[in-house]
Amino acid sequence: MNVRTQDLDVIAPVLVTFTIKQTSSVDDFKDSNLGEPVTLSASGETGPISDGDLLLGKLVALTLTDNDDGDRLATVQVGGICRLAIGTTNPVIGDRVVGATGAKIKQAPTVASDPAGGNIARGTVLSVNGSTDCMILLN
Repeated sequence: MNVRTQDLDVIAPVLVTFTIKQTSSVDDFKDSNLGEPVTLSASGETGPISDGDLLLGKLVALTLTDNDDGDRLATVQVGGICRLAIGTTNPVIGDRVVGATGAKIKQAPTVASDPAGGNIARGTVLSVNGSTDCMILLN
C-alpha cells in the first residue's frame, strides 16, 4: 500500500479581503502578482512586500481586471499553510520570516530586543525547497 501524498498548501487557509495600495493612482498589484507575499501598507490596505517588511500573507485573488485601478480588492491568505518564494538569507525549518527584495521572503534577522509592538518576524517554516521556495505556517 502506498502512502498518499499530502497537499499541505490547501489545508485550512484563512482569507481576508483588503483594499490595494496605489502609487500615482495606479494599483500596486496586477494579476501577475498573484502568489506573491504581501505586507500591510496602511489601515485595511495591502501592498507589495519589501526587504525587512512584516509578512502579512500570500496574495491569492484580485477582483475585476488590471484596468480597474482604484476599484479592485485583494484577497490575502493570512493563516494556514502556503508556499512562498525565498530570497537571501534562505530560511531553514523552524525559522520565522520577513520580507525580502523581489517579492520574496527571507530568514528573519536576530533581534536583540523586540521593538514596541513586538518582533515583526512571522510564521514557521515547515519545509524548504533548495533556494527556490518554502512552505510556511502563517501563525
